[in-house]
Formats: sequence, C-alpha cells, structure tokens
Amino acid sequence: MHARALIVGLAGPRLGADERAFLREAEPWGLILFTRNISTPDQVRALVGDFRETLGRADAPVLIDQEGGRVQRLRPPHWAEYPAGAAYGRLYDRKPELGVAAARQGARLIAADLGALGITVDCLPLADMPVPGADSIIGDRAYGGSVETVASIAAAVAAGLREGGVLPVLKHIPGHGRAGVDSHHSLPLVSTERATLEATDFAAFRRLATLPLAMTAHVVFTAIDPVAPATISATMVREVIRGWIGFDGLLMTDDISMQALSGTVGERAGAAIAAGCDVVLHCNGVLDEMQAVAAAVPKLDGQARRRAAAALSWRRPASPIDAAAARAEFSALMADDRPATARVSS
Repeated sequence: MHARALIVGLAGPRLGADERAFLREAEPWGLILFTRNISTPDQVRALVGDFRETLGRADAPVLIDQEGGRVQRLRPPHWAEYPAGAAYGRLYDRKPELGVAAARQGARLIAADLGALGITVDCLPLADMPVPGADSIIGDRAYGGSVETVASIAAAVAAGLREGGVLPVLKHIPGHGRAGVDSHHSLPLVSTERATLEATDFAAFRRLATLPLAMTAHVVFTAIDPVAPATISATMVREVIRGWIGFDGLLMTDDISMQALSGTVGERAGAAIAAGCDVVLHCNGVLDEMQAVAAAVPKLDGQARRRAAAALSWRRPASPIDAAAARAEFSALMADDRPATARVSS
C-alpha cells in the first residue's frame, strides 16, 4: 500500500466513523497521539490496533511526544513520570558519563512504556539549545547550553529508545532554542549571523545527522532566508538541513496547524512539501483540516518513500529488560540530580 506523506491526529480516545472513512481514503503514513486520545493502557492499545487495522498496515507508525517534564502525554496513575531534559544536563555537567547513562536509561524505560502500547515512534530527542532571553517554550526541555552536552545526551536518548524498539525523532531541526516567541502562537524571527548558528545551534544537529527522522522548526533564520520559516523554506531545507547539517533521514514538519505559519492548512502543507519536507504533521484532529491537508500532499514517492522505508528499517526489536531493576537503577542515577549547595555540604 502506498501511504500518503501525512501524519494525523484524532479527535478522541476512539476512532469515529468519519475518521475511519477518512483514514481509509487518505491512507496517512502515521498517527500521533495526544492526551485527548489517552485514558487507560487497554484503551490506548485498542486505539492503536484499530488505527492499523483500518489502514491495513501492521507497521504503520504511531507517534507520541513523551519527553519527560512538561511534555509527556502518558502520565500517572497508569504511567511513570520522567524528568525534564535539563535534569540530564545537570548530571552531565557534574560527570558526563553520569548524564549520558541516566539519559539512556530514562529513554529505555520510556520505550518500554510505549512498546507495551504498540507506540513505535517517540518525538525525542531535542537538540535545541536555548539562549538567555529566549521564549520558555524550549527552556528546561533542552539538555544544556553547549554543543557537546546536547549532542551527547541526545545521542544517548536515541540509543535508549532504539534499544526499546522505538524510533527517535530529532527535533526541532535546525534549532528552536533562540526563538523569542512560542511558535504555537506566532512566528519566531532569529537574526543571529550564520557563522554563529553553525558553531552552536546547527552544530548539535550535525552531530546527530544519522538519526532516522527529524522534525522541523517553525523558525525564520533571517541571515539565510529572511522570509520563510525553516519548515517551508527550500533554502533552509536544501542548504542547511540537507546540506550543512547533512541530515538525509525522513524530514517531517512540526505541527502544520501551529500559528507560526500563515495561510490555510492546505497551503501550509503544500508549501512544506515544495520546500523539501517528506511528511506533513497535522495534530489537532479536526477532520475538515485533515481532509484539506490530505488533498494538498502527495503519496510518498521517490526520495521521500526511500527515506520512510529506511526510517522504519532502522527500528529493531526491543532488547530484554527487567523493568523493576531498570527503574531502580534509573532512580539511583537521578538521585544525584540535587542542588549544588546540597552537594557541597554533603
């Protein structure tokens, strides 16, 4: 079956008849889940299975944003809480191998949670590096403020996910950390010169360019393309993401319904494909918007189809894990994330 270059959301915890008909007709590549789609483990498993059965593709990707901290769709009482990415950075600053080990173990545990539900893709890790004065939308989701810290921890997170049979999505390429506004609500403009971006923001992504999937940033980098955000900028995709960074994996947009972008959702989707994105992400579950986006994007073909197949083949079966022992080990690692004053006095 020839899937469409589209990942969609759903309105609620079960497939409606209209959604089912849309999925059969549009044949999106994948599904992304949000809190509105989640109640219990059995319900999530049923929804994931129903989605794949409706499409007739057992390997259809199911995605989620399960980072830890502020951004995690699966929460207690059914699922564990995980720390924000900055916690791993603090450990790394004390002892790099400690931060890397904690990040990898945390990701492996997240993968175990997702695998039990049939979820095969996590929109993680981040390689964004916030700077003073930037909007807090990234904030403590980031692993740190240096290329070495961010790239090392992000690589460990990706490895932990893969060990658990889950594909990572590198975000937000080529960098969201300098954004002065939240792209959910308005368009960020970054005026930093290209040489600085290449030495900092872009450099972390370059170290991670072999990962199988990446999500774009709805951010304008005026030194390179003064008008279009990276998601819909052919210059940014060609010269920076595919060129300088060297990413050749499946490039998906951030949510096309975010207000950083202008025009109808169909126009935004078409512009993203024209710029060089492989797959369009539409998250809000509004059916008429999904129909408009589906009409604006093609079936996966050519390089996009190759990259999609390569991404799926990058995934491997989960390695065995003793969940109780792994959680105890993770708790012990994270116990070292305590204030500097406490460390000095101990």
